[in-house]
Amino acid sequence: MEKYIPHPADVSNVELPAELNELAESIAKNVHEVWSQSRISEGWTYGPIRDDEKKETPCLVPYEELPEIEKAYDRNTAFNTLKYIVSLGFQISKWYEDI
Repeated sequence: MEKYIPHPADVSNVELPAELNELAESIAKNVHEVWSQSRISEGWTYGPIRDDEKKETPCLVPYEELPEIEKAYDRNTAFNTLKYIVSLGFQISKWYEDI
C-alpha cells in the first residue's frame, strides 16, 4: 500500500467577505456539536485528559468552554469549507423568507 498524501484544494488565495465570519463561527460550533454527538454515541465521556482506552476526552464540553486551540481547529474546518465552496463558484448569501 502506498503512503497516503493528502491533497486538499488550495484555497489560500480565496478571500471571504467579513460578513461570513459569523457564519464561520456558527459552523465551527456545529462541527464541534457533531463531533461531540458522534463521540458520545461511541461511548466516550468527559475526562480531564484524553484517554483512548477509557474513551475519555476533555473536549466533551460546550463549544464556548473549549480551549482556544480546540476552537481554532473547528474554525479552520469551517473557514476552509466556506473558502472551498466559494472557490467552486458558489455565492454564499443570507436568504430571508417573509413569514
